[in-house]
Amino acid sequence: MEVVKQAHLQVNTDLGALTHILSWFDQFNSAIIPPSIWLQCQLALAEGFTNAVRHAHKNSPQETPIDIEITLFDQLLEIRIWDVGSGFDLNQQLNQMPLEVDSDAEGGRGLKLMQQLSDSLTYTQTGDRRNCLLIAKNFSASA
Repeated sequence: MEVVKQAHLQVNTDLGALTHILSWFDQFNSAIIPPSIWLQCQLALAEGFTNAVRHAHKNSPQETPIDIEITLFDQLLEIRIWDVGSGFDLNQQLNQMPLEVDSDAEGGRGLKLMQQLSDSLTYTQTGDRRNCLLIAKNFSASA
């Protein structure tokens, strides 16, 4: 696979940064990505960042950095979000969640939503004691 574009952004642990993140993400809105796939990736990015702030960095200072990296390939978009929280087992958490989530609930839908929106969703601890949420979405320009 050929990398078409790649960029990195670091923000503080602040939900207010989401507007900036989504604006920065617009640089990847390319003619090769079908509009419906683009919207799914945008939503998955917003969910992933929001989860990092609300859960991984729940008791962390606002200055705690969250790193975001986007890599656009010719038929794949990868979103990586790094946090410094204690981490958790994503597959175990997804398996423990009810199949149906209350649509009126304030939270609890983000992980399932990201799973539904992506073709691959992983959350792993990296060698530098951070955690990396990887959201991957395949697409085809002819889709």
